[in-house]
Amino acid sequence: MKLTVVGGGSTYTPELVDGFARLRDQLPIDELWLVDPDPVRRELVGGVARRMFAHAGHPGTIHVTDDVVAGVTDADAVMFQLRIGGQAARQQDETWPHEACCIGQETTGPGGFAKALRTVPVVLEYAELVRKHAKPDAWIVDFTNPVGIVTRALLEAGHRAVGLCNVAIGFQRRFAKEFGVAPDHVRLDHVGLNHLTWERGVHVTGADGVERDVLPDLLAPDTGALDRMAESVHMSRDLIRLQHAVPSYYLRYFYSHDTVLQEQLHEPTRAEAVMETERALLAKYADESVVTKPAELEQRGGAYYSEAAIDVLSSILGDRGDVQVLNVRNDGTFPFLPDDHVIEVPARVTRQAITPLPVSPLAPDMVGLVSHVAGYERLALDAAVHGGRDRVLRAMWAHPLVGQVDKAEQLTDLLLAANAEHIPWARSEQVTWAG
Repeated sequence: MKLTVVGGGSTYTPELVDGFARLRDQLPIDELWLVDPDPVRRELVGGVARRMFAHAGHPGTIHVTDDVVAGVTDADAVMFQLRIGGQAARQQDETWPHEACCIGQETTGPGGFAKALRTVPVVLEYAELVRKHAKPDAWIVDFTNPVGIVTRALLEAGHRAVGLCNVAIGFQRRFAKEFGVAPDHVRLDHVGLNHLTWERGVHVTGADGVERDVLPDLLAPDTGALDRMAESVHMSRDLIRLQHAVPSYYLRYFYSHDTVLQEQLHEPTRAEAVMETERALLAKYADESVVTKPAELEQRGGAYYSEAAIDVLSSILGDRGDVQVLNVRNDGTFPFLPDDHVIEVPARVTRQAITPLPVSPLAPDMVGLVSHVAGYERLALDAAVHGGRDRVLRAMWAHPLVGQVDKAEQLTDLLLAANAEHIPWARSEQVTWAG
């Protein structure tokens, strides 16, 4: 089996390699290709990856290259984990929205929109190379944010693609620990859009082999579990109790926008923290004595990324037909959204298709927020594919964290000014930007 990681120079990659080494029986890899344009990262990450495989006794061969065609040729599956503009662009995404009193975040709000504009054209370019050179039935597994928008771009272009996020597997591990069971004994009723999701059921299989929904136990006011859950997602216990669901951490940007904004204005950015962690990681990767995943990698983010990736890859390539939480076409799952929209729900995975499972109707407040964000996402993808300031402005205005025309105008100019290097059409239009 040949597996290719486009963006393989990411400091995330040893997390993947660690999983590939530990779970080789589940996903037997003969060749792992790491594709990246950065020669320093490519060699450092490739070097530690080879040492990790050797230390674990993994028989697979690791190749590093900046040649995308060579990397994807005859691949059985290709993973995308791109960050166009690197952490410097992320730092901008997390700061310039503050000038218009909006949160700065790399996957949602104005910053997430900027990332989509930078990313979608590049992903589609690479996906065409996968279509042309990889095996005819090869799948693309996208871990590139914003996952929902990027996955829809791939599906709309006719690629065999699925989006992957680690939020659901993180909750699964969290609940497994809470109830003292193995993670595979926890099944989630996970619904929404990427980074806009709720857990509406937590089904745990006990020692007696019986599955029951333990969410009422989590929400019981006198057990302490509700307080622990509220603390873990940084939201109030009353919100969780009233929704009778556990929101993902990312919903805090919507439910506590002004509080988060004030925190951001007085704290270092996440990008700054990640850049510091990456410097430490790259120094570790350069150390020839390092043959296992460094402890510092836990600070990088992406917890359980390798397990989630291996689960979906082994399900696809092994045609297992099991169920995982993934980003897939709606196809009637949420009747209030178009069929071609991408949602994040449990789906059955086979080599030929990944199909969302039916879900019970969403509560009205969830329907309203999902519909609003989905409308923005559709406009954002149109802007990313076709370009034009007017398309950017309309999508910006449509985002529920913006919603005002004058603010959308200011944010559009700030976005284009900060991202001119990465958005060719913006440079060619010679737009005069504010700020």
